Amino acid sequence: MNLKILYLSLILVIYGVAGWGQVSTEHSPDINILCILVDDLGYGDLSIQGAQDLQTPHIDNLAQQGITFTNFYANSTVCSPSRASLLSGTYPDLVGVPGVIRQDPPSNWGYLAHRAELIPKLLNQQGYHTAIIGKWHLGLESPNTPNERGFQYFKGFLGDMMDDYWTHLRGGKNWMRYNEQEIDPKGHATDLFTEWTVEYLSERKSQTQPFFLYLAYNAPHFPIQPPQTWLDQVEARNPELDEKRAKNVAFIEHLDHSIGRVMQTLKETGLIENTLVVFTSDNGGALRFAQSNGPLRGGKQDMYEGGIKVPAFAFWKDHIVPGSTSDNFGMLMDLFPTFCEVAGFKATQGLPSLSLLPTLLGQEQDTDDRTVFWVRREGWKYGGQCYYAAREGHFKILQNSPYEAIQYFNLAQDPYEQNPLEGQDDPVYQKLKAALQEHIRTTGAIAWQKPDP
Repeated sequence: MNLKILYLSLILVIYGVAGWGQVSTEHSPDINILCILVDDLGYGDLSIQGAQDLQTPHIDNLAQQGITFTNFYANSTVCSPSRASLLSGTYPDLVGVPGVIRQDPPSNWGYLAHRAELIPKLLNQQGYHTAIIGKWHLGLESPNTPNERGFQYFKGFLGDMMDDYWTHLRGGKNWMRYNEQEIDPKGHATDLFTEWTVEYLSERKSQTQPFFLYLAYNAPHFPIQPPQTWLDQVEARNPELDEKRAKNVAFIEHLDHSIGRVMQTLKETGLIENTLVVFTSDNGGALRFAQSNGPLRGGKQDMYEGGIKVPAFAFWKDHIVPGSTSDNFGMLMDLFPTFCEVAGFKATQGLPSLSLLPTLLGQEQDTDDRTVFWVRREGWKYGGQCYYAAREGHFKILQNSPYEAIQYFNLAQDPYEQNPLEGQDDPVYQKLKAALQEHIRTTGAIAWQKPDP
């Protein structure tokens, strides 16, 4: 595939930093795309993000050889809505997924809209081979299975979470699939998804067709189950860690090892010469399982920064400047138009997301001049209702339950959300509330339950 790359024009930017070399700001549309989405990885749970008690050399290296986004967000505080946004390029409640899709109907709070156009379908039309390995979590049956929603290859898990990383069951049901076929593979889920990815990339080596691979790990979502050898290593190295934290550290380090295997396969196959790699998480870490969001307030399920701000890195050889950073605001939904543009075409008009390709290429880009929203609908203590956040620039309103008052923050002055502002007479506060109200009104027309047969 590397011999096929046609550089329409090549602009060399010489950087005065040793090791940065030459970077092209133009690209061929014949680029492979690997999107790695991990599950519940906290903002503070990587050594490159400041963690002192764990070691993630492979993810760190990916970041060091590419760009780090310091202002990147999931579209929700939980799994399904964020995944819906990544694949559709819009807010989850605009495609019928305001909450978590589950196998038990009384606990289910979403149904992926038939009209939602997902990125694999668009990339298929551009000649890409599209694949998903790992966690789907956007439907358990027809017509909302990966193959029916555009992916040509699926090997992974349909459901929300595994009750056990070795049995892969959820509520006694097996949701492991190879395309439409039920399978019962043996081994730790993280290892299985990695092996399947290595096999897929090795097979693509001999193909001229570009690929889009969405690699969605279940880890480090609870239950926190690292292989015993990894836990032994952590406990031997750091015996003062309590058991809960030690397990989480080992779980993440095991995941990091898998990312290293994937990146090594890209190198060995030569695909690394022509592949954009994006790494991020679907929401913040769960504090009750000893996951860390660093100094950020809150965690998974919260609209505080700890629930929605996530690690995000991108690597693209000869295109992204190694060691670069960007504080441009970005969200998971922005990956949709970004991937479209990398593939050589513009995303569907009218989406609230925007392409981050200029930022990836080191060009000037302003992504902060928009009002954005977060949503989650849930049962349990939330009573089946939605709760929200909205932001414009540094100003943010939020609630962590539909029953609590809205809080108002200036993140530029208060990045850890310790001092809520009085908002009743503040024009920015009123503007955010009005924009959120209009968003709620618009999404009220979108069905989020399975239609009657």
